[in-house]
Amino acid sequence: MNLPEYEYRGLIAEAWDVLRGDTSNWADRHFYLAVIRQYGQPVLDVGCGTGRLLLDYMQQGIDIDGVDNSPEMLAICRHKADQLHLQPALYEQYLECLALPRKYQTMLVPSSSLQLITDLAAVEQVMARLYEHVLPGGVIVASFMTLWQAGEPLTSEEEQTAVRAADGVAFRRVARTWFDPVSDCEHTEDVYQKIIDGHVVEEALYRRSPATRSYSQSQARALFERAGFQHVRLLSGFTNDAAKPEDRLFTVMGHKPLAV
Repeated sequence: MNLPEYEYRGLIAEAWDVLRGDTSNWADRHFYLAVIRQYGQPVLDVGCGTGRLLLDYMQQGIDIDGVDNSPEMLAICRHKADQLHLQPALYEQYLECLALPRKYQTMLVPSSSLQLITDLAAVEQVMARLYEHVLPGGVIVASFMTLWQAGEPLTSEEEQTAVRAADGVAFRRVARTWFDPVSDCEHTEDVYQKIIDGHVVEEALYRRSPATRSYSQSQARALFERAGFQHVRLLSGFTNDAAKPEDRLFTVMGHKPLAV
């Protein structure tokens, strides 16, 4: 299988936590924690990145591992873990060929990470590998976003700047996107800048084409059902309420049957 180059590297990785800011009260943090408490451990954080959820949950005594395909994001996660005197089990693997040493009662796929896999055959393979790593009777929970709807502009641009508190270094990101309704995929072009004392000391351009696949609620449900998950529920955002037809952000929860 030809795997794509991992995306989160260089300035993207270095600026990731800075540009995200304080995530301690993000709704998904509380939602996934409630899921873990309801359905149990051990837990796998899929696309754990720099450890936003994983390290927080470890500090609360949760048995949780992480997997990501970016060695640079995982290096940042390990550095943060060292500062917290934690020793997480982190795995550098692509989901298309996921092979971990144990299986999990609860699997989290936050930040719409499944949508980064744009090839339809590849995402089916990913779902098969995830299914294999859920314990019988276990649960998988994943967030999704519908990126575009008919009548909306096909292009967008946004700019974001944030300062790293530790040293005053600033990072700027200028993001441009193009959506293709035929393929249901978004294409991106991001410029990252590292700024010290008002001067750009490093700049990098990142292009991904395609970058992200959009999902309707019905498409996301079908993806989980084809993989073998049962009692699939669609939830509104990060709540326990059933997803409404107009919800652009929704969470999919599926159960692996006890008898497999």
